[in-house]
Amino acid sequence: MAVEDSGSSGTGVDAGTGADVPLPRLLCDTAELVSLGSDAPPGALWKLAEPGRQLDANVVRLPAGGRVDTHTEPDLDVLLLVLAGEARLDSADGGHALRAGTLTWLPHGSTRAVVAGPDGVTYLTAHRRRPGMRIQPPEAADRLRRPLEGGDGV
Repeated sequence: MAVEDSGSSGTGVDAGTGADVPLPRLLCDTAELVSLGSDAPPGALWKLAEPGRQLDANVVRLPAGGRVDTHTEPDLDVLLLVLAGEARLDSADGGHALRAGTLTWLPHGSTRAVVAGPDGVTYLTAHRRRPGMRIQPPEAADRLRRPLEGGDGV
């Protein structure tokens, strides 16, 4: 849906060295996604999925009154660009109105929630890609466990 793909693999050949080099690619027509309006399904309408990427990005649609519950992102800074509609960003310093064209930085460690306005909201997020899960030996989990207080597990 709304993805531009020239059919290329995303690499080309450097004329000087003959080596494969990454090429820019057109990925998504966000205007087409926005044009779906309230007919768009809630959730992620598009995700960056190119192999070898260093970023993650999503176009997300929240219906009227929809929300992303309060949470804290401990590791990643996130950019949020409102493409259409309105929302409210709730954070430790209160509520902030978001409208089409508003670009917001959500620093890592910040607590936030997003509440869609009466017509819903469509927005783009971008952040550094999380490293993949790695299989570790069982004793690695012991380093993450907190000692039980009082020995009763409460």
